[in-house]
Amino acid sequence: MDTVVIRSGEFADVDLILGFFDEAVEWLVARGSSGQWGTEPVSADPKRVEYVTGMAADPGLRIAEIGGEPVGALVVAEERGRNIPAVDERELYIRLLITSRRFSGKGVGGRLIEYACDEARRRRIDLVRVDCWAGGDGELEQYYEGKGFKPTVRFDVDGWIGQVFEYRVG
Repeated sequence: MDTVVIRSGEFADVDLILGFFDEAVEWLVARGSSGQWGTEPVSADPKRVEYVTGMAADPGLRIAEIGGEPVGALVVAEERGRNIPAVDERELYIRLLITSRRFSGKGVGGRLIEYACDEARRRRIDLVRVDCWAGGDGELEQYYEGKGFKPTVRFDVDGWIGQVFEYRVG
């Protein structure tokens, strides 16, 4: 397996992250799953560009690389995303997990999740949560369950249904 190295992200990574999103949208549309992020490139939508720009400025941004080539991005924070139901304990929330489709099957997403869980342990936080689109064929939900996450609550944002998952790093 190729070694996935995680580095701190920086604001200059915004175009890289937009590229990951555009690649993912193209892949999703080709699979008939446009319900997740639509059919148009994220980089073509000013509101989405603003959202991704905010992620690039987040101190929790990490970039995964294989052989020095960026292959994925992660944002973790102790604050959950908007529209996500609160919990009564401290948590580390995975606010972004995206990988290059060109490196599918190389363990990039799993390595980023592992990094998030390690970060939670470093901060002495027991709970890691993440959410994903609950539409389509359920592949995203199965992915997180396969990584040991347990589904908790669903939420609705204007007809976009999301599923929250939790993982105890204990």
